[in-house]
Amino acid sequence: MTHNIGSENPLVGQIISEIRDTEIQQDRMRFRINMERLGNLFAYEISKHLPVRVSQVSTPLGVANCKVLGEQPVLATILRAGLPLHNGLLQMFDRADNAFVSAYRKHHKSGKFTIKMEYLSCPDLDDRILIISDPMLATGASMVLTIEQLLEQGSPKEVHLVTAIACTVGIQAVRTRFPEVKIWTAAVDDELTGKGYIVPGLGDAGDLAFGSKIQD
Repeated sequence: MTHNIGSENPLVGQIISEIRDTEIQQDRMRFRINMERLGNLFAYEISKHLPVRVSQVSTPLGVANCKVLGEQPVLATILRAGLPLHNGLLQMFDRADNAFVSAYRKHHKSGKFTIKMEYLSCPDLDDRILIISDPMLATGASMVLTIEQLLEQGSPKEVHLVTAIACTVGIQAVRTRFPEVKIWTAAVDDELTGKGYIVPGLGDAGDLAFGSKIQD
């Protein structure tokens, strides 16, 4: 199942318009903050589908019965591009456990690339709710590998994938390999370049958030 929260919410649409805008992108802090704001909104939408419990809270005048999260999720992200989006989710799910994955594209002279993974830090995922964030879901190759590696750390009862912009190719790749994963996005684009970048997309989210890097 794919949830496009930008299709009906103009607040989400406004943020997406800003992170796509080449002029606004020059301000790295604003780009990071916008990604965090998206994370906040995704957390709000996902929370509607999570288990709840009633908590009794003492106030100065009595006792209030409050609906709260029934359990805390595990938030996972792919370094480095996913950090701002992850932080936005963590601001809302502020008691969540966290997992971090280092996966990147290894480019070859032929123009093709392979996905390399060098680091994984993760709690036990057995019977947990897992929320994975990455700002761009392009070909889906790195996300499929990430999910495969995370599932080796346990068997979560739910897996949610959060991405700012998704390509239909990437959505299909994840659905084919993991049909049970719930995909949350704020925009869907249909085209990829020959190098696997989303069109119109927004460019390289990691570079826009943290500065350019030496290409490997």
